[in-house]
Amino acid sequence: MKKLLYLALLCIVVNDDARGQQLFFPKNEALTVSMPALATQVATQLKKEGAWLIPDGDQEFHLTNLMTAQMVAAQYTAAIKTISACQDIYRARNPDYAAKLLMPYQTFCKAKIRAGSMHEPFALAFKTVFLDAFHRLSEKDNFDTDSRFLQRISTLETEFNSALEKQHTTDSIPLVAAIFLCSKYNALQVFKTIVPLAKPLLAAEDRKHYIIQGSVLIKTRDGAFISVVVVRKKAMTHALPVVFVFNIYARTRDISDAREAAANGYVGVVANTRGKRLSPDEIVPYEHDGNDAYDVIDWISKQPWCNGKVGMYQGSYCGFTQWASTKHGVHPALKTIVPSAAVVPGYDVPKMNNVFMNFVYSWIPYVTNNKFLDDVTYDDNARWNDLKQKWFASGAAYRSLDSIDGHPNKIFQRWLDHPAYDEYWQNMTAYQQDFANINIPILSTTGYYDGAQVGAMYYFNQHHQYNQHANHYLLIGPFDHFGSQRLPTPYLRGYKIDDVANINIHAIIYQWFDYILRGGTKPAILKDKINYQVMGSNEWKHAPSLQQMNNDTLTFYLSDTISGIHHSLTGQKPSKQLFFSQKVDFADRSTQNNYATSSLIDTAFDAGNGLSFISKPFRSSFEINGSFSGEIKIAINKKDLDYSVDLYELMPDGKYFFLSYFLGRASYATDITQRHLLQPGVVTGIPFSNTYFTSRKISKGSRLVIVLNANKHPHDQINYGTGKDVSSETIADAQVPLEIKWYNNSFIKIPVFKYDLGIY
Repeated sequence: MKKLLYLALLCIVVNDDARGQQLFFPKNEALTVSMPALATQVATQLKKEGAWLIPDGDQEFHLTNLMTAQMVAAQYTAAIKTISACQDIYRARNPDYAAKLLMPYQTFCKAKIRAGSMHEPFALAFKTVFLDAFHRLSEKDNFDTDSRFLQRISTLETEFNSALEKQHTTDSIPLVAAIFLCSKYNALQVFKTIVPLAKPLLAAEDRKHYIIQGSVLIKTRDGAFISVVVVRKKAMTHALPVVFVFNIYARTRDISDAREAAANGYVGVVANTRGKRLSPDEIVPYEHDGNDAYDVIDWISKQPWCNGKVGMYQGSYCGFTQWASTKHGVHPALKTIVPSAAVVPGYDVPKMNNVFMNFVYSWIPYVTNNKFLDDVTYDDNARWNDLKQKWFASGAAYRSLDSIDGHPNKIFQRWLDHPAYDEYWQNMTAYQQDFANINIPILSTTGYYDGAQVGAMYYFNQHHQYNQHANHYLLIGPFDHFGSQRLPTPYLRGYKIDDVANINIHAIIYQWFDYILRGGTKPAILKDKINYQVMGSNEWKHAPSLQQMNNDTLTFYLSDTISGIHHSLTGQKPSKQLFFSQKVDFADRSTQNNYATSSLIDTAFDAGNGLSFISKPFRSSFEINGSFSGEIKIAINKKDLDYSVDLYELMPDGKYFFLSYFLGRASYATDITQRHLLQPGVVTGIPFSNTYFTSRKISKGSRLVIVLNANKHPHDQINYGTGKDVSSETIADAQVPLEIKWYNNSFIKIPVFKYDLGIY
């Protein structure tokens, strides 16, 4: 819930007038007086100027912030109406989720109103309202009530005090900052009140229905210990299949996840990676998880409550642990895995195509600072943004990032010691021939805008490459990292996804478990091995393989013909060689070369100081399905280059739709396991294929845009091109600017499904 409000703030989009608006907030007044007064001002402004604060009609974020202000202002009846409006967004397509959305806040408001109208103590009013709401939910839906209600008060206190310290320096506060402060204050006040009341009520409900073993320790083959939570139904009369999660993110929700499995007719087991929760061992992400997961599965298979069938699921890191468990052979009890948004350490995180990415740096203390999660440190965005900017401005070596931060980080340093996809990374998860021995049915889920999609598709493609009989399904659509694991975001970075894309992926995963572990019916959406939602068509399509999604390939070359603000793309291979020059001065930190875009749809186009090329308008519509690829022909005055390739659709209405991108290091283009430096001044072909998969109906009259660029900004490692270890290079290596010649016989290949032949 804390994360929801924080994300709501992040998605606020305001015009300059609203952003600069100041609200009265006297610094010397008691918070019990000043915060309700501030919240009243915020609520008034949100109702009056809400249109400025809603990104492309995404009302959920606006309503969540309005609810927060109303609650702090003690406008409880109004807050309940706002919560109901927020729930209405989901009620038609997912009524169970809608009923739980903002449930702690709704319960608090109703209890406040009841206590006032019935003249009874708040604790009694809360008990009545809470139990009524809880019992309205089915057993399959109330499993996570504890993780919604039992927030960590110490974390909320730290977050509010930090926000207050940054803002309460004058007698005024900007509107956006006021919204953020209200969200932190409201969360603290609500949960400080309800946690001690909800905890015994939830414990009593658990005692009625479940047997919960929350302190199991399993010893691994090498003598380490793994902390395990087991949840079974009290009414269970015989051994059952087990749904198992292996998770580095130790938290309250672990019991909720295990409880959900039990509520769905399984035994639920959540194990935390070594060093987490009750484990006394050192916390080391990735390195031991494959063997440890196998050992936990072995322990599960020998328990009297297990019928010999185990299935694994969850996403991101937990997607990786599933694949890691198969590294040295699939345990006989493991009957299926359902990896969502699965990362591949060393391949797509902490580096993408051998380029290290800064966002992962803050993740290390998040999971290693204590036995659970260090939310306060991880959520300190000012610290992380400041760190990136300091490092970028200083020109220091990438390896000095932790020194600049003031916190030595041996895990970060160990990762930097392995810039190639070498044995260190290969030993962590399934690799090459390992996939040949994976013969269990698998369902992978990911999204076109899932940051871990490249990893998820790596597993999918490698499995099919090394195992011709792979029984592996793919479900993919317009989802981000979290949407591809549970419930999609209706508005994704300004794009309203098609109605048919609003599916409950989490429910589909449990349907898959019923299908594989209990002989049930296969999920209806899985009509073939490849199941993908074509953006802009409001349609799901299905194909037996990635190759059979399309019936043609568009090939584009670079042209010097000017078309508006762009150069041109042409379908004709050039008869005369020419090149496009680009100079990047790594010593100049006043400019950046950046492939990133914050919005999926935008009227403005920003090439990030790169070179853009545009096709002619298409005469009829068609689909792009899959990953684009190509080969860039370049000559540079250095030995290496980090570069990006972006793909956009320029729609007939003049808006740009961001489709896909590639980021990579030229010296690893032909072999990610071994570096091959470029020869300065020599024209070299740099192939690329590891791009983000997409599916989109391209409209008649649309055009495609390609952006080529070098990589220089605070968010990724900087490659100065000397040929030395990139992590040790500094701005002292930037005395000579990078000069790139992008040759016109470079080509881009885009897989398409044509409705007719004459699209171009």
